[in-house]
Amino acid sequence: MPWSRVSVAVVVCTTLVAACGGGAPGAGRAASGRLRIVAAENFWGSIAAQLGGTRVSVQSLIVNPSTDPHAYEPTASDGIALARSQMAIVNGIGYDPWASRLLAANPSDSRRVLDVGRLLGLTEGENPHQWYSPRSVTQVVDGIAADYTRLDPAHAAYFARRRALFETRDLAGYHRLIASIRSRYAGVAVGYSESVFAPLGRALGLTLLTPSGFARAIAEGSDVSAADIETVDTQVRDRRIKVWVYNSQNTTPDVQRVNALARAAHIPVATITETLSPESDSFEQWQAAELRSLQRALRQATGR
Repeated sequence: MPWSRVSVAVVVCTTLVAACGGGAPGAGRAASGRLRIVAAENFWGSIAAQLGGTRVSVQSLIVNPSTDPHAYEPTASDGIALARSQMAIVNGIGYDPWASRLLAANPSDSRRVLDVGRLLGLTEGENPHQWYSPRSVTQVVDGIAADYTRLDPAHAAYFARRRALFETRDLAGYHRLIASIRSRYAGVAVGYSESVFAPLGRALGLTLLTPSGFARAIAEGSDVSAADIETVDTQVRDRRIKVWVYNSQNTTPDVQRVNALARAAHIPVATITETLSPESDSFEQWQAAELRSLQRALRQATGR
């Protein structure tokens, strides 16, 4: 995404936070005494809020389900929020470079930055949609909890309890659905509109037939090759896939065409989104709803 005039204005404003009505960068706890946490995206923000409980104040910047995160342009208030944070959570892996640029424009020795890509050992060019990987989610939970304890060691026991509750209670339904789908439908062939679904599809043991080039091009907003278009269309027309999964936040003409082909071929269609939908849902509520929708589609397609 180009570093636009709007983004430059955000850097100028956040570099002079006091002049824009805020405090100094990383200027301590929120008025309530809670840690001030800012997440670039609400899927990580939801997890951060649940792990921190009453000891944190979490603000997520991308929250609108109709927003395409790949095309997001930060606002001046986004820059100020990041500049004043004690901890920032960014996805990294080339997904939200605007957030890292804003943080770099307002450095603070006291601020912790959790870059998910770095935590997972991934680099730009690899799949950035790691909130759809159950294994990666577990690692991010560990990373956030560890950073909370570093920032507020006096409440380490409280953070440990919150983490245990989140993993054993709040994520229980999410993990049960994943295990159930994998047990019943592993090996079923599915197609998917873009790479956001790939980590979850693999975790479920599904056979992903869509060419990676097609899924990557849709996710990145680049041109899909004629060969990949023909492959995907043929897979649908010949019913080589049992279910088609698409990201409803990114319905390009190519995706709309395949959606129509799938429905014409009576292939069940399931939808996913990149960010919480509805935005009032927690991470686990959102994921569980999508997993149940996929489970229904797989049941319809296979009769089991």
